[in-house]
Amino acid sequence: MKSLMCLLASVRAASPFPLNCGSVRKRTSVEFGSNTARCLQITRGTDLKLMSEAAVPLLRKRDTGPSWDRTGRRTAPQKAPGAALSPYIPYTKPQSKAAALFDIQSLFEEDVIAELCSRLQAFPRSDRAEGLASLLGACVEFGLEAHSPPVLTLMNECLELLSNRDIGVAQLCRLGEVVCALEGRRSRVLTEVLDCVCAAVEEDVVSPSEAVMVYSLLTRFCEPASQQQTRILSALHTDTRRLVHRLKAGQVSDILQSLLKLQQTQAVSLVLRLSHRASRVFKAFRDDEIMKVLTALMTLEQHDGELVAAMEKHLPGRLEKCDPELIGAIVEYCVQMRCRSEPLFEAVAENFVRHAENHTTLQIAKQIVAMGRLNYLPQCSSQMFKKLESILSERFSQFQPRSLVDVMHACIHLERFPLNYMTKVFSPHFLQKLQAQGEPLDKNTLGQLTQLHLSTMLECTYYWGPRLPFFLHVKRFSSAGQAFETPMERLLYKQVKGPLAQLLGGTFYSTRMIHGGYTIDVEICLDESGFVLPPSQWDHTYKRVVLCLDDPNRFCTNTRHLLGKEVTKRRHLQRMGVELVEIPYFEFEKLQTEEEQIQYLHDKIFPAVSKFNNQAANQLNQKSTVRQTSL
Repeated sequence: MKSLMCLLASVRAASPFPLNCGSVRKRTSVEFGSNTARCLQITRGTDLKLMSEAAVPLLRKRDTGPSWDRTGRRTAPQKAPGAALSPYIPYTKPQSKAAALFDIQSLFEEDVIAELCSRLQAFPRSDRAEGLASLLGACVEFGLEAHSPPVLTLMNECLELLSNRDIGVAQLCRLGEVVCALEGRRSRVLTEVLDCVCAAVEEDVVSPSEAVMVYSLLTRFCEPASQQQTRILSALHTDTRRLVHRLKAGQVSDILQSLLKLQQTQAVSLVLRLSHRASRVFKAFRDDEIMKVLTALMTLEQHDGELVAAMEKHLPGRLEKCDPELIGAIVEYCVQMRCRSEPLFEAVAENFVRHAENHTTLQIAKQIVAMGRLNYLPQCSSQMFKKLESILSERFSQFQPRSLVDVMHACIHLERFPLNYMTKVFSPHFLQKLQAQGEPLDKNTLGQLTQLHLSTMLECTYYWGPRLPFFLHVKRFSSAGQAFETPMERLLYKQVKGPLAQLLGGTFYSTRMIHGGYTIDVEICLDESGFVLPPSQWDHTYKRVVLCLDDPNRFCTNTRHLLGKEVTKRRHLQRMGVELVEIPYFEFEKLQTEEEQIQYLHDKIFPAVSKFNNQAANQLNQKSTVRQTSL
């Protein structure tokens, strides 16, 4: 008696099945729909009989060789479980072909597969498709190749079955997965499966769970140039937008991950709806699902304020027991979105104070960097920086050099200057380690080191430790991208330049000048008496007034707080003797007439000029007093 009972049960239940196939490793990641199996038993010389549903039988453990149980069914000896292989890549050939082929042939001898296929024809097409998927899954488990006779027989049965399009989407997806594992993307059967799936999707008969399965199937062979895939995705996006309100938390996470793998950056409407749905079911997400959602949204560059509100509501209470990786994903999402969330960052800071010693150095760096870039100083900042200093003292050598530079750089955004570690960062040994990571120092890292150097020069005059060598300085921070300053928005400049020229009596200003490495938006030059100088006399400049034209990109998206890089830039410019005048977009855009704009600029600029005039007058009075005393 030759039985396929254990074979089909193991595949249908996706449970480990010990195979006596020499060195062939088994696949365990093919998923099927249930934990029971319809078992087909063929007895030589008797009619074919269909057995009822049965649970997966337990196999007896034997040391060596095949054995027979009490019912006369042949069982294979148990072996140590092999490493799980993905069923979605071509299966490797066994090292011992003779032993493997002998056992495979004993399972698929004579007309067993043909009789099974014949018996399956009596079932409904969806059940028949699931049965064929189970048999093909067995072929995947055994490592049969696509050109082997059993596989060819099953593939012909699949082609005959797929000629009729009334098969369930779930069964089609399971069949497509195992066919893709056996024959790859160019399989004729897979093409037919995708045609059937496309027809079902276009007929708008897909359920939420089926939509998830279709997205998952398409990720197995992402081909952006494929017209068939484009057609399926277009219809599937439409269906999913209609089904969004019915999606469960896990389904939202799975679909977003699939969209990420399929590089569907253009599906903006669908991603935003999924993000909105995620905010509604946020409480039901597991930690790993939240990380998947946030990772997908960051990569697809789509953000939703409602999701942030849901995070602020549900996450602070979960951070105490959550995976530290989740905290890293949260702060990374906030940084990319430029969202300065007080509830989230307060919870992160409090968790940092209590549990930072249990976090990895990378997780620690992510949290500190996020607060620095978003210019957020938590209420427990003193305890947080004490904890950070303690960790740096104990684990300094464990930090990756560039990660450590990120932490130091984030601290200066918050006006916290870790001078004890500046000496180590600027030491020749550390700089050599920084350059020995396999790649030359990029402009971003050099810019961070230069800004740290400027902070020690301008803001920590009592620092007498090592300095950054001059040859490592960047001459212009703008050359390092937007990591250190945000370029001036041309639209806001066009709105300001007309009223400004009328106020000054001409174009007595310059743009995009460089001062101390920083790019100046608009610069007005004054002489010793505080008068505005025309361009022809800028060589006699005694004092500079700089206008900062602040567009929305320089602020956090949900507040009117400047980003950390902008705050640091302005502190440094002021230390260099520059008088700053800030022109935020949300103030200037309220002005309706040109007269209002001119008056606004007058009220902003001339107090700075008057301040300088008063300083100049005081200096003259002091000089005259000194002269009278000397006489």
